[in-house]
Amino acid sequence: MSWKTALQTSATIVSIAIIINELQKAYRQVTTSESGLTSLPPRSRGIESRIGNTALIEIKTLSAKTGCKIYAKLELNNPAGSSKDRVALAIIRAAESQNQLVPHEQNVIFEGTSGSTGISFAVLANALGYTAHICLPDDTSPEKLQLLEALGAEVEKVKPASIVDPNQYVNAAKRGADAINNDPTNDRKAIFANQFENDFNWRIHYTTTGPELIKQLDHIDVFINGSGTGGTIAGVGRCLKEHNIETKVILADPQGSGLANRINFGVLYDTVEKEGTRRRHQVDTLVEGIGLNRLTWNFKQGEPYIDEAVRVTDEQASKMAKYLCINDGLFWGSSAAINCVAAVKTALKYGPGQNIVVVACDSGDRHLSKFWKHAVQIPNDITLEDVLLEERN
Repeated sequence: MSWKTALQTSATIVSIAIIINELQKAYRQVTTSESGLTSLPPRSRGIESRIGNTALIEIKTLSAKTGCKIYAKLELNNPAGSSKDRVALAIIRAAESQNQLVPHEQNVIFEGTSGSTGISFAVLANALGYTAHICLPDDTSPEKLQLLEALGAEVEKVKPASIVDPNQYVNAAKRGADAINNDPTNDRKAIFANQFENDFNWRIHYTTTGPELIKQLDHIDVFINGSGTGGTIAGVGRCLKEHNIETKVILADPQGSGLANRINFGVLYDTVEKEGTRRRHQVDTLVEGIGLNRLTWNFKQGEPYIDEAVRVTDEQASKMAKYLCINDGLFWGSSAAINCVAAVKTALKYGPGQNIVVVACDSGDRHLSKFWKHAVQIPNDITLEDVLLEERN
């Protein structure tokens, strides 16, 4: 056999192999589609590799009742159960790149949080070779406390207090990190994650969450979310505005928070701050994770992109949580419920035909003994009109 014949034969064999491979791939896609399976993500390594790329679903009953398409970004499907996974991983990777953290050297990540961020740090600390030390208010829901302890985090409970108090949970976390780093006899390293002021917070949502939404739903009329640190609404809001300046970015704000008045009237104020009535600790609401009476770095990065704010009471949030659970099978936490109330109000205000996106922040199982303790008492026949009834009185 001549070399030309051998070369032609080899080329033919390779071509046939490629064709067979493509036919097999096509067959697998067809059979998968026929079986009803959704598209599967590729294989990956480590729990941290599954953070992000969360699903977007339509909330059927809210769409049907309002004439809009109301969608939820399922951030609760991240490995540790919330959108805070993105932030925690971004902060850890940044600290590693700056040699502030070295894995498997007993280094410690300190954070002050009301729950979900602490859970994200606890999970990732275990996966990446660190210890998580979480400072939080002692009235945080027991489910979150128990979960943190089960994950092996060091839990430091402190009395609820204003940010100006040195014993407030954020300040306690900073003090703990400083104690390790300033001790010449201690070889360990520590970081204070500082999610409220850390620039990597809003930026990770700008570079991942926002572009994901654009890919999933190119035309977005309204994006709605609450603000705890402000990172999500700042990062996503800026990304969506740059993609389409006509997209409305709306803050959903719980009772007791001053952020809604800041957006709507330019004054960071709530009625609970009246002289003689202000409580010197966290926002007075059943809702955990959103609502503040101070401006954080991350919120300020998003403030120019927020068009308006919608106030939501605890009662409305509780009713919406029960409504979504009974009518859509969506067992979500308080922040997601507030976002959905704001979505319905927005849909009714601006009329049908809009694409509205909210964030489903975390699951209801983290709120059983606090927020859901009230929501569970609401009758199963709750209607959407009942959810908004308080506003009409």
